[in-house]
Amino acid sequence: MHALKRHLFELLFIACLGTGVANAACLGDQNSTKVYAFDVVPQLTAAKIYTTWSPLLQRVGQDAGLCFELRLSASIPEFEQKLLKGEPEFVFLNPYHAVLANQKKKYQPLLADSEDLLTGILVVRADSPIKSLDELKGKNISFPAPNSFAASLVIRAELAKRKIDINPVFVKTHSNVYRSVIGKDAVAGGGVNNTLDNEASEVRQQLRVLFETQAYTPHPVATHPSVPAAVRERFLKAMLKLTQDEEGRKLLEGINLSKPQSVTYAKHYKPLESMQLEKFLVLAAP
Repeated sequence: MHALKRHLFELLFIACLGTGVANAACLGDQNSTKVYAFDVVPQLTAAKIYTTWSPLLQRVGQDAGLCFELRLSASIPEFEQKLLKGEPEFVFLNPYHAVLANQKKKYQPLLADSEDLLTGILVVRADSPIKSLDELKGKNISFPAPNSFAASLVIRAELAKRKIDINPVFVKTHSNVYRSVIGKDAVAGGGVNNTLDNEASEVRQQLRVLFETQAYTPHPVATHPSVPAAVRERFLKAMLKLTQDEEGRKLLEGINLSKPQSVTYAKHYKPLESMQLEKFLVLAAP
């Protein structure tokens, strides 16, 4: 019954997207005079993002005395354009986006998960005969987007280092990657550990992890430099408070942030600059 209700809600949400209803609401403290734009990188479908993030922001906003507008982008390149223009005040973004956002607009990471580290994965069908990366030469490999950190940038860099030339195909979301491999549109696909874990068991059972990268500090919530330090602190405290009750823990699990910790750019994300991933970066014209 719960799954049916969730499915019906997602269908209703999709119908609302065209009217802008989903983006219009203030999530949190309705008495707040300031509404903060909160963008989420679209790794998953818009419906999935809305159904996991909106109740969390409602709870956090009420506890922190803050109000948020959850803004959804149709694609990762669209999200990147908004980010590099400095539009979102709060943003949930991948680790390399955190590097770009800091370099371009001085965004500062605030919190990330402390337990579930991020790894990139290459998956093939469970029944695929492919056993090594070398067998991917010249093949169609699906990725969510050019600048997805562990799912695309790190994996493409790893393949290039091994002199394995592939034909990358970008299919917008991690969910699409997994389904493109199952449907044989690509022989392999790039994703990350936690998005695969979030898939239904019938999807996971049809896939096999061929390769996994080293682990990295996962996606942070970062803030624009215009966000006051006191507001950052109120948000952080409200997020940490969610770990203290079952409802709050479920909200955190829904966004893959089960054990939030305070993070800094210098300690957790600046080291990524040395990976020289910029040669694989593809930024759309503004």
